[in-house]
Amino acid sequence: MNKHSLLFLLMVIASVTVFGQDNKDVLLTIDGTPVYASEFKRVYKKNLELVQDESQKSVDGYLDLFVDYKLKSAEAYSQDLDETRSFKREFREYQEQLSRNYIFEDKVTEDLAREAYERGKEEINAAHILIRVGYDAVPQDTLKAYNKIKEVRQKAINGEDFEELAKQYSEEPGAKERAGKLGYFSVFSMVYPFETEAYNTKEGEVSDIVRTQFGYHIIKVMDRKKREPKVSVSHIMISDNVGTRTFSPEERINEVYAMLQQGKSFEDLAKQYSDDKNSAVKGGKLNPFTKGELKSTAFEEEAYKLEKPGDVSKPIKSEFGWHIIRLEKKHNNPTFEDEKQRLENRVKDGSRSKIVTMAVNKKIKNKYGFSQKNNYAPFFNDFVSEEVLNRKWKYDTLSPSQDKTLFTIGDKEVKYSDFAEYISERQRRIRLSKSKYSVLNDMYDEFETQALKDYFREVLERENEDYAAVISEYRDGLLIFDLMEKNIWTKAKTDSIGLQKYYSENKQNYKWDRRFEAEIISATNNEIAKNAVKLFKKGKTGEEIKTLLNQDDKINVILTTGTFEEGERELPENFVSKKGISKIYEQNDSFIVVAVNKIIPAGIKPLEDARGSVLSDYQNYLEKKWIEELRSKYKVTINKKVLNRVKEELKA
Repeated sequence: MNKHSLLFLLMVIASVTVFGQDNKDVLLTIDGTPVYASEFKRVYKKNLELVQDESQKSVDGYLDLFVDYKLKSAEAYSQDLDETRSFKREFREYQEQLSRNYIFEDKVTEDLAREAYERGKEEINAAHILIRVGYDAVPQDTLKAYNKIKEVRQKAINGEDFEELAKQYSEEPGAKERAGKLGYFSVFSMVYPFETEAYNTKEGEVSDIVRTQFGYHIIKVMDRKKREPKVSVSHIMISDNVGTRTFSPEERINEVYAMLQQGKSFEDLAKQYSDDKNSAVKGGKLNPFTKGELKSTAFEEEAYKLEKPGDVSKPIKSEFGWHIIRLEKKHNNPTFEDEKQRLENRVKDGSRSKIVTMAVNKKIKNKYGFSQKNNYAPFFNDFVSEEVLNRKWKYDTLSPSQDKTLFTIGDKEVKYSDFAEYISERQRRIRLSKSKYSVLNDMYDEFETQALKDYFREVLERENEDYAAVISEYRDGLLIFDLMEKNIWTKAKTDSIGLQKYYSENKQNYKWDRRFEAEIISATNNEIAKNAVKLFKKGKTGEEIKTLLNQDDKINVILTTGTFEEGERELPENFVSKKGISKIYEQNDSFIVVAVNKIIPAGIKPLEDARGSVLSDYQNYLEKKWIEELRSKYKVTINKKVLNRVKEELKA
């Protein structure tokens, strides 16, 4: 189970709010800390339908779950798990996500996503000229670069050849060879300021000067054209993970392709042979995509070569294995609503995120009040050594006279020492730079943004009941996940002696069904399957039969060999398990014959074969014992009078 799945389950057990508590209605205490009846009732009513165990649907049964949850939460704080770097990082990420709606961050994001949608309808063919200058350059160098690009732009406006100007003046690597040509690009392909200027420039014209982190640019737009729409395809994939194969993936895909050419159903072949399990059950169908959305250019290019629905590619090789691709549909352009979520995700991850950040910061400053008391630069440029560029700057403390107020947000003062601690921590993750000035400038922008959002969330949790309840759920759920990982899951994985002992005491719970050492022939028709049966009965091996029946480059049979447990996918449905040659089974438009060479009786699995199941059960066993220890460690007192009143109110 992954972390997010478990957090959901933990929040099913308990959902906490700090509002509206009646201090007289204390349902229970844990080492004197009260837990209120109103909290329990809200949680019980909210989550009752999600509880699967009938015994836990009563108030008493659910109360046991709730107490266990509270004990784990108390133990997590006892072990200081709320102070770990990993907890703080993940909890901050969730705070960031949850608070977005409350500071209208999503509205700014949606506006930028809509802009990206409109731009994404076109591809632009452009060239550019770059004069390099960083944001950390001294003013003299910045002015020099600006004057140079201004002069080059005037030459271009006056009609001088743009390619020749690019070769002569552009400081982009390879400019002399490429003459500044960028080819066709669309939305999200370039940094946002560059993209914006390109889309705002008419075909055949030269743009205004635009500055990016690389320097000053001018852009000439040569052509614009509509982007290609999405396509839907199906595929059959044979993985080339050779370590798990008893056959050649290339040979297998060619066999499948030959069967397809002989009239076999694409869907049936996908279900039977494709290693892409998610699409195989759907006859090979993939979700619609456009160029650049998959992790395989080779696959995309081949898919877009197909012209009409039903067209099928020859076998092709990608990063994932071998494929046969069939075109299902060429789509019309999607609506904004269709693309909204994907575009918003791109906005959050790319250079547009700075636009969002600036808008949000301004909103928080206006709402609560912001006052810059001192400029960080004069002090920190001297205080922080060049070692910060190597991520090795050491921070101790600031004297009271040094620890001035940097800025205020609402009623909160942010001090120099807060920024110094941030630099000390953040330097581990900074991108390498040659300039201390640039590093400190970037860090200050990040620090101010974080301080503004932290203040906003602090106020929000005090004032907004809904936000406080949800954020508290997640905080406790995340802590309990870390607690379980430390005290149960990691222990179970590393305690080889304990795992072996548990297995020895419970090995009857881990058994194989009957297994078969077998050769499986899948034939294209019943007559060929009958021939395979005859050849098996004459003592021929599967390989020999495959050679005899696949003649003249025509694939009539596919062979699969190995040891198969009863009910495995490779065996036909309703397989009658006995040694020897089976009857012919018809399945997925194939005719299957199984030659069982050996039957291995059902029996106890060795630990190595059962390790996954044993480990899961051992973890449950350790957790049960651990909960008993927590119930001994913490004093839990139930208020019977309040509990009876809760039962009466809930009628459970």
